[in-house]
Amino acid sequence: MTREARSPDPALVRAPVVAGRFYPGSAKALARDVAGYLAGADPELAGPALLCMVPHAGYVFSGAVTGRTLGAAELPDTLLLLGPNHTGLGARLAVWPGGAWEIPGAAVPVAEALATELLEAAPRLTADRAAHLGEHSLEVVLPFLYARNPAVRIVPVAVAEPDPAVLAEVGRAVAETLRRGGQPVGIVVSSDMSHYVSHEAAKRRDALALSRILALDPRGLCQVVRREGITMCGVLPMALGLFTALELGAREAFLAAYATSGEVTGDMEQVVGYAGVLVR
Repeated sequence: MTREARSPDPALVRAPVVAGRFYPGSAKALARDVAGYLAGADPELAGPALLCMVPHAGYVFSGAVTGRTLGAAELPDTLLLLGPNHTGLGARLAVWPGGAWEIPGAAVPVAEALATELLEAAPRLTADRAAHLGEHSLEVVLPFLYARNPAVRIVPVAVAEPDPAVLAEVGRAVAETLRRGGQPVGIVVSSDMSHYVSHEAAKRRDALALSRILALDPRGLCQVVRREGITMCGVLPMALGLFTALELGAREAFLAAYATSGEVTGDMEQVVGYAGVLVR
């Protein structure tokens, strides 16, 4: 697909909110850092991906996991981005409906026609900017996607719907819409794993959640996260992504990378876990 020729509505142009904090604020430094992280991808994992899950922390902590994962993923030009809602603002299933998202040095266009089709096909989705304006989880991933493909177009969705049955319903509607469209659409989910536990506890708890992800079991993922108290902030968008991917024929999943912040800071008592997953 090509970029739209007309200028986006200024009201629908989202400015970055964590540039200069979570990642470099200059286009040159950002491009350099992202290229370095992407170069760490394992060539044995390279290939088309239906869905990728990557983290969204500051790049010094999670950039290597994101780069190792997205560097191995062959993704189409159009991507459905699913992330958590840390702010609590806006709708439970909030779609940014048009315009563009800015990152240092570029503006990534929203696939407006697809966003409209999804809103029409899944009434539980809502056109809503409030959930996204102060939310960092999708923004942090975007420079990697742009570096991999400057022609990328996106449909950002902030997911705060807690009911797996609703997520399954929406996943079916989204998958049917993507099938009807005739053009390939990839799914990128943004999620960190356990928060503020020891390195060993994070690895143990995250392994439980990841086992359900690798089994392509979104309901099991929701259950184990709830039962074990795993503080995986993107469990809801990942469940929605898995429900959608299964409807689209997903067959297998691979763990591309795992790390904790303790491996960077040296503090192994209070860490955040980061995982990269490829679904095909």
